[in-house]
Amino acid sequence: MLGQLFAALWDSQSHPGVIQPGYEPGIVLTHLALRCSALYLGVPLVVYFTYLFHEMSTLSRLSPPAFSCEAGEFLEMSAQECTQCAAGTYSLGSGIRFDDWETIPSGFSSLATYLDNGPHGDDSSTCNSSTWFPQGSYLESNRDECTVSLIYAVHLKKPGSVSFDYQYPDGNLFFEFFVNLKSGTNILYWRTAGILIGAKVVKPVLLKNVHIEGVAYASECFPCKPGTFSQTPGSSSCQPCPRDTHSGHGASSCTPCNTTTLYAPEGSAECKARPPCSKKDYFQIHTPCDLEGKTQVTYRWVEPQICLVDVAGAETLPPSGDREPCPPCNPGFYNNDTATCSPCPPGTFSDGVKACESCPAGTEPAVGYQYKWWNVLPASMKTSCFNVGNSKCDGMNGWEVAGDHIRSGAGGSDNDYLILNLHVPGFKPPTSATGGAGTEFGRISFEFEMVCSADCELYFMMDVNRKSTRVVASWEGSKVRQSYTHIMTKNASVSYTWAFQRTNQASDVRQNVNNVASIYSISVSNAVDGVSSECQTCALLSQPSGSLCVPCPPGHYIHTSQCTECPPNTHLTSHSTLGPEACKPCGPSSKSNKEHSRCYSDCVFSYSENNVSLSFDYSSLGSVGTLMNGPSFTTKGTKYYHLFNISLCGGEVHTHTHTDLTIFKETGEPANAVETLICQSTIIPSSGRGFHTALSSQSISLADTFLGATVALTLDGVKARPDLFPQTTNKVPDVNFFYRSLEVTSSCDKGRNVVVTLRCNPDRGTQGELTVPSQCPAGTCDGCTFHFLWESSGACPQCTSTNYHQIEGACKGGLQDTLYVWTEPKRCVGGVSLPEKKTWPCESMDFLVKMGATIGAFTAALLFSITCYFWKKNKRLEFKYSKLVMSSNKECELPGADSCAVMEGEENEGEMEDEVVYSKKTSLIRKLKAIASRGNGRSYENVQLNSSQSNGLVWG
Repeated sequence: MLGQLFAALWDSQSHPGVIQPGYEPGIVLTHLALRCSALYLGVPLVVYFTYLFHEMSTLSRLSPPAFSCEAGEFLEMSAQECTQCAAGTYSLGSGIRFDDWETIPSGFSSLATYLDNGPHGDDSSTCNSSTWFPQGSYLESNRDECTVSLIYAVHLKKPGSVSFDYQYPDGNLFFEFFVNLKSGTNILYWRTAGILIGAKVVKPVLLKNVHIEGVAYASECFPCKPGTFSQTPGSSSCQPCPRDTHSGHGASSCTPCNTTTLYAPEGSAECKARPPCSKKDYFQIHTPCDLEGKTQVTYRWVEPQICLVDVAGAETLPPSGDREPCPPCNPGFYNNDTATCSPCPPGTFSDGVKACESCPAGTEPAVGYQYKWWNVLPASMKTSCFNVGNSKCDGMNGWEVAGDHIRSGAGGSDNDYLILNLHVPGFKPPTSATGGAGTEFGRISFEFEMVCSADCELYFMMDVNRKSTRVVASWEGSKVRQSYTHIMTKNASVSYTWAFQRTNQASDVRQNVNNVASIYSISVSNAVDGVSSECQTCALLSQPSGSLCVPCPPGHYIHTSQCTECPPNTHLTSHSTLGPEACKPCGPSSKSNKEHSRCYSDCVFSYSENNVSLSFDYSSLGSVGTLMNGPSFTTKGTKYYHLFNISLCGGEVHTHTHTDLTIFKETGEPANAVETLICQSTIIPSSGRGFHTALSSQSISLADTFLGATVALTLDGVKARPDLFPQTTNKVPDVNFFYRSLEVTSSCDKGRNVVVTLRCNPDRGTQGELTVPSQCPAGTCDGCTFHFLWESSGACPQCTSTNYHQIEGACKGGLQDTLYVWTEPKRCVGGVSLPEKKTWPCESMDFLVKMGATIGAFTAALLFSITCYFWKKNKRLEFKYSKLVMSSNKECELPGADSCAVMEGEENEGEMEDEVVYSKKTSLIRKLKAIASRGNGRSYENVQLNSSQSNGLVWG
C-alpha cells in the first residue's frame, strides 16, 4: 500500500483512534465495536492488521477559533506580534513537524513495560533497554517482546490533525496508535508489542514525518535539518538539497560536492567518497524487441551512478549479448509484424504465436492473464522501490524483465522493498457458470524461485477493494522453483503485490545484490479485462438453431452443450471440467447444498457393525465451538493464548472476526473478517498496566472444506491421531470429522488439514469440552494438521430399545406392574424415550398357597392313617405266628391240619380265616427271622399246611 492515505475525521464526540487500513479521507470513525464470539476474562479484543509500506492516518476536529500565526511566522513574545522566520528556518504557524530523528525530539518520551509476566515472576527489568531508536530520518521500534510506548503531549487550540508515515511489515509485532484529540491537552501514543512464537527477532515498525496541526501558535522557528535548506524568509518548510550537494544544520543554501571524487544523494548532510565500481553497481536487462523482432542482454549502471570506473580495481560493464529473436507473445496476445504484442479482440483467442481466431460455435473465450514471457512489463503491472528509511530507491524499478522470467532489481540499499504489482479490476466467470453460487470466482497462480545468502524474504499480498492490504503468504531464504495458487472466493477489485527484501538489516549500501527473487509465470483466471488463450465449451440455447451461450443454473454442469444438474450429494468442482466428471461425490456422512457448491455435515451420523446400528445427532453441540487454549509462553516469558473457532456442521460457512474495535464502511462489512469453517487467532491478554486491552492477531483460516465424517482413522490422505489423546474404555466409537483448507502455505504445500474427534462422554455437558493434544499445545505437531478432541454427552448415540430393559413387579391385589429402566452405564442421549409403566391383571398367590397347604395336610393325614393300619395288622400277624411256633415246639409235634392255626380262646373260625395271610413264596420277614434263628443255634421246621382256601400257607 505504497503512498496510500487513510484519514479519520472526528465527530462532535471524543474517540480513541486505532489505525485501520483501507479507508478513504472523509470517512467518520465512530466507536463502533463488533463483539468477539469469545472474550478473555471479559476484556474486549482489538484486532491488529499486518500491512506493509507507506501509510498515513489523519485525524481532525473542529474547535473554537484561537489567536495564531500563519505558516512561516512565529509569535514574538515581547512584541506580541507575528514575525517572519529567517532564511534557514521554517514555521508551520499552527502546526508542528518532526522529521529530524538524529535524537528523540524534546517532548517525546519512550516507556517500556513487559506485556505480561511469565511463569518466572516479574521480568520487567529485561525491558529497561527497550525503546524507540532514532535512525536519522526515522524512528525504529524495539525488536523484542517488550511493550514500548512512544508518548507525546500537545495542546490544541484550533481545528487540527495528526499525520505520520510508518512501515509495518511483521505479523509477530502488534502496532497501535491511540489518540483522543480534543480542545486542550492531548496525549498521543504509538505502542508496539512483539511476540516471538518460533521467531528469533521481529521486524521493527519505522515511523517518520510526524505532523501535528491545531496548536495556537509557534513561539519560535525551527532550523532546517541537515540535508535541507530554506532560501527565503518566511518559509513554511525546508527543501531537500539536490543530488551531489549537501548542507548543515539551519542552512539557507546547499554546497556542491566535488563530483570528480565525491557524491551525495538527495537530501545529504555531507559528501561521500566515490568507491571503485564493482559487480554490485550494475545489473542485467533485456532490451525491448526492435523492429526486426530481436532482443539482447545488456548491462546498465545502477542510477544514480556513484562509483568510479577509471580507477584501479574498478569493474567495467560487461559487453552486451548477441541479438536474439524475441520470445513469443504471451497467450492471448498477437504480434502483427510489429515490435509489440497486442491483445486479441474480444471473442477471439491466440496462443501467442498464431493470429487471433474466433471461438467456434458452442464455445466462449476463457479470459484471464497468462504471463510467461517477459520481454516488457505487461500494461496491467507496475514496479517500484520503497524504503521508509531513505529515498535512495525512489523512482527505481523494483523488478526487471529477463526474457523467460522477471527478477528483483538492484534497488538503492539492501533493505529496500522491491515492489511488483498486478491490478485486476474484477472477475468474470464463464457465462455458463455465472448463474452458479460456487466459491471460486477466479484464481491466481505463479511460479517463483529465490536465491539468497542473507535473511531475504518474499511477500505475496492482496488488497481487496482498496480496503486493506494483507500478507497472504511469505517465504524466507532460498527456495527452489515452485508454484503457489490463491483462490478468490468473492468478486472484487484486487491488487496483488509481490515485495522482495534482500535483508531486514538497515543498510545504506548494496552488499547482497546476489540475493534475487525470480518469477517465471503469473496466470489469473476469469479476469474481467483479460485476454483469451483458448476457448471453452458452454451451454447453448435449447433451440436447434441456437448458438448463443447461456448461463447454467446453480449446481449444473455442461454436457453435450446442455446444462445438467449434478446428482444428489455431489458438488461442482469446476466448470472447466466437462461432463459428469465435473460433479464430485461428497465424502462419507456429508451432503451437498442445493447449489452443489460445497459439501457439509447435517449433524447426523450413522454407524453399523456386528448387527449393531448407532445413530448420532450432533446438533445439540451448537453451530460453533470455541476453544481458548493456553496459556503458553514465549522464550522470554510473554503469555499468549490460541483461540480456535470450529463450525462443526451445517451448510453455511461462518464469518469469524475476533475483533472488538472494528471499523465499518457504509456496507457494514467488518474489516479483515475470515469466512471459514475453522479459524485460529493468537491472543495476548492485557497486562493490567497501561492500556487495558488485549491483543489479537488476525484470524487465520485453518479449514474451509468439509471432507467427511467416519470412524476410520484416514480420509482423503488426512490421518487422525488417537494416540495424541487419552484412551477411553467407552465402547462407543469415536467419530472423526475431517476438514481441509483450499489455500496452501509456504510450510504446507498441500494446505492445512483439521481432524475433530467427537467422543461420547456422559459426564460432560451438552456443549462438552474441546481440547488439543497435551504434547502439541498449538493444536498441531507438524504445523499443517490440527487435531481436536470434543468430549460431550451430545456426542453419544441416539437411544434405542436396546438401551433399556424391563422389570416386573409383584402381583398385589390382582394387579402386576412392569417398569422400564436404562441399562447402566447409560451411553446414549435423545432418541426413543422410556416406555410408560404398564399394569397387568394377575391371580393372587395367597389362594393358591392356602389350597396347596390344605391338600398337602389331607394327603399327609391319609398316608399316616394307612401306615398305622398296616403297621397294626403286621404286629397282629407276628403275634399269632409266634404263638403257633411256640406251641408246636413245646409239644414236639405238629398240630392237626384242621386246627393248625386256631388256638383255644381265639376268635371264631371265620374271623381267623380272614386274618390268615396266604402266599406261595417265602416272605422277606420270614427269611430274616430264619437267618436270625440259625444264628441263635435254633432250628425250625417249615411245614406246608393244606387248607381248603389256599394251595399253600407259609409261616415260620
